[in-house]
Formats: sequence, C-alpha cells, structure tokens
Amino acid sequence: MKRDKVINRALSIFFTILSLAWIYPVFMIALNSFKKGTAISTTTAFDLLTPETFNGLANYVHALNEQGFASAFMYSLIITVTSVVLILVCCSMCAWYVVRVNSKISNFFYYLFVFSMVVPFQMLMFTLSNLADRIGFNTPFNICFIYLGFGAGLAVFMFAGFVKNIPLEIEEAAMIDGCNPVQVFFKIVLPIMKPTYLSVGILETMWVWNDYLLPYLTLDSTKYKTIPILIQYFRGGYGHVELGPMMACIMMVVVPIVVMYILCQKYIIDGVVAGAVKG
Repeated sequence: MKRDKVINRALSIFFTILSLAWIYPVFMIALNSFKKGTAISTTTAFDLLTPETFNGLANYVHALNEQGFASAFMYSLIITVTSVVLILVCCSMCAWYVVRVNSKISNFFYYLFVFSMVVPFQMLMFTLSNLADRIGFNTPFNICFIYLGFGAGLAVFMFAGFVKNIPLEIEEAAMIDGCNPVQVFFKIVLPIMKPTYLSVGILETMWVWNDYLLPYLTLDSTKYKTIPILIQYFRGGYGHVELGPMMACIMMVVVPIVVMYILCQKYIIDGVVAGAVKG
C-alpha cells in the first residue's frame, strides 16, 4: 500500500513537471506578445516584462489591422466548420455501414481506412497540390473534400469501434416499426453515437484549425490565407520579422482552441474509451 502511494506521488510529480514544460513555451509567447519589437531578440526573448519593454495591446491591434486577420480568420473558420461537419456525417455513416454489413468487401475498405492513417502526408503532397488545382479544390469552400479524405481514417476507426457496442436489436426494433435504413441511422444510431461525435469533432477541429501545410499547398495564396499561413507574412524583407505582432497573432489562434480542448477533454476521453471496448 505504501509502495503504491510512493509510485502515485512520483507519477504525479513527473506529470506536473511535464505539464509545466509544455506550458512554458506558450507562456513565453504570451509574454512576448506584449513586448515592444526592439525588446524581443535571441537574448531577451526569455526576459520578463518591464515598464520599458511593455507595449500594451499595440501588437494585437497591429495584428488585427495590418495583415488581414479578419479575412484569414473567416477562411479558417469556414474550412474548419465545413471539413469537420463533412467528416462527422460521412465517416459515421460509413463506419455504421461497414460494421453492420460485415462482408469481405466492407472489411477490406475498413482496413484501407485504417491503413491511410499510417501513410505520411509528404508522400503525396505534391501530386495532391497539382490535382487540387486541376479540379478546382483550391478555395476555402471546397478544400473540405480534401480534409475529408485525410481525416476519414481516424474518424472511421473510432466510429466503427463505437458502433460495435450498439446492440443490433435496437436497430431491428426501429425497422420493425417502419424506419428505413436512413431513418434508423439519423433517429437511432446517431444520438447514441454522441460521445464519439464529440471526441472526433474536437480532435478533427484542432487538426484542421492548426493545419498549415495542406492549405499552403492547395489554396490560391494570392486570394486566400488561413491564420497559420498569415503568420508567416509578418516576415519582412532582409530577414526582418515583426515578432511582437506575430506572437500576438499566434496567441489569438492558440487560445480559442486550447480553451475548447480544456472544456471538452472529458468528452474526448469518454469517446475514445467508448470506442475501444470491443475490437
């Protein structure tokens, strides 16, 4: 008993230190977002704020007004919302069909989805960029179909694990009462899948919102910029970087998604556990 307490205490200390190590860079970014640009360098970036280096909200005002933050925010929001909704609806229906049909063909497609999770994006990013330009998937309004392809692996895997735990008798009773397969899914299965919907939605939202490489390769950068792409435009000529406004922009991107994760982390754990009970 005493040994268990010692182990638990040691683990608690370890994870506390690990959490502080993760929070420290975010804290320093937040600190530097309030500094004057001349006070941020390789030697002073880790210094605390002083009255001489404090710049108030000037960096945030500059980030909002000078680099098109509002339009970039809207494009990021459109891409995130459309992509996550498409992933949730299509992948949940696909997982339900795969599990309930349970044929060799459906199992083959299921393992293809699982296999897609281990394929590195870098293997196909150049051909993807070329294809997106040819078929017109280079705008914030249809890039969601590309995200659907890349997000389907994890989503189908988690949804399928949860569907296996839903008693088939519930669906059979609904069909006896006159429901067709579409009604069975949206009226019976979908409400039961709420924990997995929330967990998959949160994970996919964090991925799409923070993604830099896929929009950078596919979007027409002369017209559309997401927030991660916008951040690099704080670099000026001859190596000059507006570090203060850049840090402020990073904080405005990071804070909403971190707050959402903290508030919803319970649902992430519940959804993962619910989909992992059966193979």
